[in-house]
Amino acid sequence: MPSFTNNGACITSHKVLTSSAIITFSLVCFISSFTDSFIAGEKLYYCIATPKGLHIFNRNKNDDADDDVNDNNKVPNEREGDNQVQLIEEGVINRVYDEKEILAKYRLQFIDFVHAFCSWLVFMVYATCSSDVLRCFYPHPSDNVNVLMMNLPLAVGGAVSFLFMLFPTRRRGIGYADKEAQKK
Repeated sequence: MPSFTNNGACITSHKVLTSSAIITFSLVCFISSFTDSFIAGEKLYYCIATPKGLHIFNRNKNDDADDDVNDNNKVPNEREGDNQVQLIEEGVINRVYDEKEILAKYRLQFIDFVHAFCSWLVFMVYATCSSDVLRCFYPHPSDNVNVLMMNLPLAVGGAVSFLFMLFPTRRRGIGYADKEAQKK
């Protein structure tokens, strides 16, 4: 932030740039709390949690599982009655439905919003308590404000770390990579 805040000696354009950067990065921090990644086969997939389940970003047509169900890429239905029973008896389960059920297990939950808010809060506290940002927006703070801004990051960081320890999330984020994927 030193370049946006001009090392604390701000004019209006510096304040606009600094505010814009803090808002943009805080939104990215909030939204990234809803991202996830997993390995299927030998590929690492990145996704975001939605109310219906995970939405995968980097899926190719070659990755779709419904090619194994039948040759013309359509899901067996009731009109094909005997064919559907035969496919299930042969062990070829409709992987499209199975995939939807699996991805639905990882849909948005209340804990995701708690983690997103706490991550956003920690980012905002650390970003706004920076000495350059403080000098830019509050050039002459009182002694009480100085003490508060010096101790607030430690207090919020400790409290949120404690909450994350008590209520962990299953989300691994987009930046997470399994060791299996790194070896290949």
